[in-house]
Amino acid sequence: MSDLTQEKCIACSGDEPPVSDEDLAKLKPEIPDWKIVEVEGEPRLERKYTFRDFRTALEFTNKVGEEAENQGHHPALLTEWGKVTVSWWTHAISGLHKNDFIMAAKTDRIAKGS
Repeated sequence: MSDLTQEKCIACSGDEPPVSDEDLAKLKPEIPDWKIVEVEGEPRLERKYTFRDFRTALEFTNKVGEEAENQGHHPALLTEWGKVTVSWWTHAISGLHKNDFIMAAKTDRIAKGS
């Protein structure tokens, strides 16, 4: 298995296809705690993280936001008292791209350091 946390997102113009079933079978085991959910007809990677308080949840949100800016790929983030829900998908293709799996793995790495 590759280490998705070491990869960088590539610019996605919208011409790229979503991940194939074959790619999904390879990538999903690398982020086992993430669920694939459908929102408004689009698949997304989603995970809820729990924290001891709002301040820690907010710090995590900000770290994920910084990494998103660094990679040029941005999630939906819902920050609440003691938890953050993170959703990754690629707007340009209305689905999942390898970038989403890379960022999910990077999000897990950030959580381990929080």
